[in-house]
Amino acid sequence: MNETAADHLVLFMPSGKRGRFPKGTAVLDAARELGVYVESVCGGRATCGRCQVVVQEGKFAKHGIVSGPEHISPKGPKEERYERVRGLAADRRLSCSATIEGDLVIDVPQDTIINAQVVRKDADTRVIERDPAVRMCYVEVEEPDMEKPLGDLDRLIVALERDWSLTGLTVDPWLLPQIQSILRKGEWKVTAAIYRDRVEAQPRLIAVYPGLKNEAYGIACDIGSTTIAMHLSSLLSGRTLASSGTSNPQIRFGEDLMSRVSYVMMNPEGREAMTRAVREAINGLIGKVCEQGEIDRQDILDSVFVGNPIMHHLFLGIDPTELGGAPFALALSGAICLPSSDIGIDLNPGARTYMLPCIAGHVGADAAAVTLSEGPHRQDEMMLIVDVGTNAEIVLGNWSRCVAASSPTGPAFEGAEISCGQRAAPGAIERVRIDPETLEPRYRVIGIDQWSDEPGFAEASQKLGVSGVCGSGIIEIVAEMYLAGIISEDGVIDGSLAEKNPRIVAEGRTFSYVLKETAPRLTITQNDIRAIQLAKAALYAGIKLLMDKQGIAQVDRIGFAGAFGSFIDPKYAMVLGLIPDCDLDKVKAVGNAAGAGARMALLNRNHRREIEDTVRRIEKIETALEPKFQDHFVSAMALPNKRDAFPNLASVVTLPARQADQPERDIEGGEGPRRRGGRRGRR
Repeated sequence: MNETAADHLVLFMPSGKRGRFPKGTAVLDAARELGVYVESVCGGRATCGRCQVVVQEGKFAKHGIVSGPEHISPKGPKEERYERVRGLAADRRLSCSATIEGDLVIDVPQDTIINAQVVRKDADTRVIERDPAVRMCYVEVEEPDMEKPLGDLDRLIVALERDWSLTGLTVDPWLLPQIQSILRKGEWKVTAAIYRDRVEAQPRLIAVYPGLKNEAYGIACDIGSTTIAMHLSSLLSGRTLASSGTSNPQIRFGEDLMSRVSYVMMNPEGREAMTRAVREAINGLIGKVCEQGEIDRQDILDSVFVGNPIMHHLFLGIDPTELGGAPFALALSGAICLPSSDIGIDLNPGARTYMLPCIAGHVGADAAAVTLSEGPHRQDEMMLIVDVGTNAEIVLGNWSRCVAASSPTGPAFEGAEISCGQRAAPGAIERVRIDPETLEPRYRVIGIDQWSDEPGFAEASQKLGVSGVCGSGIIEIVAEMYLAGIISEDGVIDGSLAEKNPRIVAEGRTFSYVLKETAPRLTITQNDIRAIQLAKAALYAGIKLLMDKQGIAQVDRIGFAGAFGSFIDPKYAMVLGLIPDCDLDKVKAVGNAAGAGARMALLNRNHRREIEDTVRRIEKIETALEPKFQDHFVSAMALPNKRDAFPNLASVVTLPARQADQPERDIEGGEGPRRRGGRRGRR
């Protein structure tokens, strides 16, 4: 920008960007030159109304500017026409028509800022700058005549190059038979949808609409092994119109990921069946969010999908067999962008699908999306991200270095290997507290507001029914049994308590704890505790390997990702030894971070480049090949851990003394466990 003394100083708020411009410069042009991205679909014809700004009036001493309405051009015919037809607030101007006539302070309203703050689900209020791969371009095409025998499509291409500087434009073949009818329906005024995933890529015409089309949509989808979650968003405003989820129908082929790989191995048609099932579920979910958002699915022009490696492969129609054994080879690890119709996704015929890259054989695009969302690679602090599932995905790092691994936790945390376990659903126990003196439990059930010892619970539970214990409840009851002295740090139920308390009952050579006495009777068995120990030890050992690689003894911050992680109480996760010691104030559930990362990639193509670059730099650790894994695993079988200290946890919870500090005793009948006086405030 070549400034002169005669140029006028213009300040844009709230960005704070400023510059000098000659008299007569359009406000929109000034904004674009400074990088203040004000939306404009109509190409400056004052028909879309998205480029509205507000002129601030007064003396702004801090900036050395005196601003007022006299420093901007009066409303011209285009603005007056828009105001008359569509309405325009008294304090607003269309920046494509208004020109600079003096020094100005311009306020860009939040509803017109491309990088306006987007509030995501679960109260996540981070800013997502919008720079989608799809751009809507309004043009007026020159009508054909006898003297200019240029084809209608060619006339459209000329208009797009003239008004939007789109050179080297390619066209989707599906549009060719429709161009003429669309142009005539719109009376030679149309809106072209241009797809450009990369700044340096050739622009591609993927859809054309008659007249002014002032909106376009996209979907972001997280394909989990248990649940598929989807968000419908406006590509122009970033607003989320609808969110929904459904069970992954592949569950009927296998509860966990490896069982689905086995199904493919043993059934020639297995891959096709699972691919068809997940695509049908996704198409059904698209219909659901479109109905909620009150839009036509033909208006969806872009989509982003993430999932673990096996879900990633099955969604794309790739045989996942190689992921079933070492070296766990991916057929495709990098990001991929292709027409949605090529993989059977029912959107606009020109819609595209982008899939984030996979990190490693069992650390997938979902972990990449979580990394993008939570951004350990942008931080100074050493951040640990844990996505707990049948196969836990772990990322640890900061701006200087990130490492990742997977850990085979199995389905215990989802209730599959627990005698009274179940998935989270109404009727499942999700919170548990045990009195350390009486060993009496109280619990909270999904679908019932009261705790089991509060008035109204009995009536509510009779109507709903109490059917089992879900993942968060399983973690809490084992941790509470340890804190109450029912189990030792080695996870053994103290049989000597059976003589003193009816909650402790013998089952063969081992003992169980009765959580609920009435039908259905719910007990925690020694085998249940062992299954939890094995799962948590596998996860903790994987985390310790990553900490070893980073050369650290403690992490600064921990994020629990996924639906399951959202309901885990950090304190009990630490008591159990699921995660390493950390300041509890810095242990947070980050919700569906994979879905959030997918939305970031949907709304801003630069985020796609960011995660592609980050994944290339993440170091992959294969736990099965690490000699120290077994050593860490054995130590992690204890509660919370045989060797590692938990000073942060000990500052908020009174942990039982370690067995090394206790007298020897017979597990099944010797000296009783150490008792603690007093109650904990635990609600």
